[in-house]
Amino acid sequence: MLDTSATEIPQSFIFRPSALVERFIQPPTPERDGHQGLAFYHAKLDLHHLALLREFDELLCLDTLKHVERYWYQVETVKKVLKQMRGRVLLSDEVGLGKTIEAGMLIKEYRLRGLVRNALILAPPALVSQWQEEMSGKFDLPFVTTDDIEVKRHPEFWTEQKWIIASLHTAKSKTNFELVVNTKYDLVVVDEAHHLKNKDTLAWKLVNALQKKFIFLLTATPVQNNLMELHNLLTLLKPGVLATEQQFRKNYVARGDSRMPKNREALKDLLREVMIRNTRSLVDVKLPKRFATTITVLPSNHERDLYEHITRFVRQHSPALRGLERTALNHLLMQAGSSPFALTDSLTSLKSRLPGAADEIDHLLALVDKVRETEKGKQLLQLVQKSGVKKLVFTSFRRTFDYLATLLRNAGLAFAEFRGGMTAEQKDAAIASFREEVDVLLLTEVGAEGRNLQFCQTIINYDLPWNPMRLEQRIGRIHRIGQTQDVFVFNFCIKDSIEEYILYILDKKINMFELVIGEIDSILGNLDTEDEFSDIIIDIWLNSSQKQEVEQKIENFAEQILEARAAYQKTKELDEALFAEEFEV
Repeated sequence: MLDTSATEIPQSFIFRPSALVERFIQPPTPERDGHQGLAFYHAKLDLHHLALLREFDELLCLDTLKHVERYWYQVETVKKVLKQMRGRVLLSDEVGLGKTIEAGMLIKEYRLRGLVRNALILAPPALVSQWQEEMSGKFDLPFVTTDDIEVKRHPEFWTEQKWIIASLHTAKSKTNFELVVNTKYDLVVVDEAHHLKNKDTLAWKLVNALQKKFIFLLTATPVQNNLMELHNLLTLLKPGVLATEQQFRKNYVARGDSRMPKNREALKDLLREVMIRNTRSLVDVKLPKRFATTITVLPSNHERDLYEHITRFVRQHSPALRGLERTALNHLLMQAGSSPFALTDSLTSLKSRLPGAADEIDHLLALVDKVRETEKGKQLLQLVQKSGVKKLVFTSFRRTFDYLATLLRNAGLAFAEFRGGMTAEQKDAAIASFREEVDVLLLTEVGAEGRNLQFCQTIINYDLPWNPMRLEQRIGRIHRIGQTQDVFVFNFCIKDSIEEYILYILDKKINMFELVIGEIDSILGNLDTEDEFSDIIIDIWLNSSQKQEVEQKIENFAEQILEARAAYQKTKELDEALFAEEFEV
């Protein structure tokens, strides 16, 4: 055993993890390490490892986070993963407690310390874009996604890009499988990891074959049907931790009931090596109720005429377009659902991209000009004037924002504005004004993220994001930890519009607004499809010639989501019974 008692660290020493990694990925040499050789090299490595553990007591990422309300249990989770679990963990917090935030903090921490230089995040198709938004907006992490049209054209991006978010469907495809498993990753993150429950699936084989140093598996429901699924998941994290499949079944699965564990204490001890599951009882999260009301507005003749013409225009030209051009065209329908004025800029820019449709576009712009006021705007004024409670009024589009600002101003209603392009001082002043002086805060989609708005209990969605998770994010501005009052949500939509059908699915069929925050993600993540919710809706709308056909397809889609919700609820109850509060930080 080498005596290192005489080893001293000078007071001027500054511990830099990145330098540590660079220093010790090199083998020892006489010129650099003297003649003590490998033993002294390992002694120094152990010394620096101890320093690294001490350093993890103070997280570097905390001062870099943007608009992130972090909670004590999330910080403790990050420290535990870094110090005790060596970057291989099953993050299994109950829904709504912020597994994505914990994963983002961990990625950021590892990156700042120079321990992770590339990463792959695998998520359900419906959650890919949301992961990119979270990682970019809150953690300043430069991820690209496989949804990017340019990425799809160049498969070599798997080796060229350092920070990738992909769907499991895409990564395991015949085109990509070999490219993905032949790339070395410092870190792999798998969201909704219960999709890896079966080791005979291509998804499990892909993740098992990935060359990875660290791996995070995220799921609130690690066991879907039986305990062998848990064995399959943890084998990906730490092969052998639960012994062989045969030994695990013999030692820990009750005979005749594969959902019931035996030798519980021994099994818990093993699981604590790789699993963290924070619960609401630990963090004392008891959110008040939320109540949703749909306000369906009958459009004026001019408004209906414009919406029908926009629908026909998109149906006619969308099939011939691909990529960004097609996305921009389909986006017209979302703008039309917001307000006629939201269409102006997009239609004008489309003229240069679709020169053959210039006359049609001019006609559409003329129809926009015919609308001077909107029926939805009138209904909004009535709702805002009805009571003196504080209200957030959301819109996704700047032109609609400007229209609503003018509408409120002309009606003599005091309000504050919060939107992109404002300085930090202006935003602070807007929040202060809303808190102390006015009852209405008009804001855009990205407005007020990370701000404390729990003093408000009412949200008005003047327009509707087609992505349910974005709708959830809006509501989450006030329905969050710290809110003490019931929350009221008013959703506007035009009669016979896409938004009316979306609200039918979310509100009437699956009761989204009664769910716990985050549960809609888990439900949609369980749909057996590669398409996002919004893509399915637009496909139904554009490929149905009659209203009856639209309604039938919407009903069929709603039934699929209902089945996914029932399956999620069954699994949730099983996991709560299995794990209780045994794996908290």
